[in-house]
Amino acid sequence: MPRGKHRRPRSSQLTRRVVAAGTGGAALTLPLLGATQASAAQPAQSAPTTVAQSVPQAAKTAKSVTYTVTKGDSLARIADKFDVSGGWKQLYKDNRAAVGDDPKLIHPGLKLKVKTAKADAAKKTATKSSAPAKPAGGVAQATQASAKTYANNLDGWIREALDVMAQKGIPGSYDGIYRNIMRESSGNPLAINNWDSNAAQGTPSKGLLQVIDPTFAAYHVPGTSFDPYDPVANITAACNYAAARYGSIDNVNGPY
Repeated sequence: MPRGKHRRPRSSQLTRRVVAAGTGGAALTLPLLGATQASAAQPAQSAPTTVAQSVPQAAKTAKSVTYTVTKGDSLARIADKFDVSGGWKQLYKDNRAAVGDDPKLIHPGLKLKVKTAKADAAKKTATKSSAPAKPAGGVAQATQASAKTYANNLDGWIREALDVMAQKGIPGSYDGIYRNIMRESSGNPLAINNWDSNAAQGTPSKGLLQVIDPTFAAYHVPGTSFDPYDPVANITAACNYAAARYGSIDNVNGPY
């Protein structure tokens, strides 16, 4: 792996009362829209009635679901998937007791409480391990893709990494990844080099494709784990680096 030289509106009083009555982040959006529409389409005196009617509707759409972390997840990825108001920081705040002091370190099997405004989030979460319904447009297709599972072995890690790379436009083939993994780590995701010049400088090469920490951070692929020992995160970061330096991991046939 790289030898140590790579870096890569102000609201009215009425609106504030509505926000306080809502739950989660959803009330921040729907009541504001309701108030704007009421003032534009109806006499001024009818606005409070319209806003008051909007509050139960906003509260009704806010849901709290339990999500089980899977391999390759990150708080940012989960927050984006469920459209969490406040993003990954709010998700971390809501689950700090379970996650711990480092929001980057979440592990498969961890159960998180997720506040979402998506009406179908609870249903998708409950049925994600079952066979999805026949796709009906982009949303259904995305759900089907997210339900795809991979074997927890070298073959599964490579195939999952290739799917992530395809989504991000990172080139590489199964053969190119496999060849380089076998040379660098013999397929051991916990491999670490403690004796070369990188190790002497305090940045030993780690994981399947022996990535040093600065390179992993510079070429980390969004949506994957921030753990350099995570197989999929390690592969995708290494392939992202190889694409930038050599055009593709397929062009790497020796130390890189």
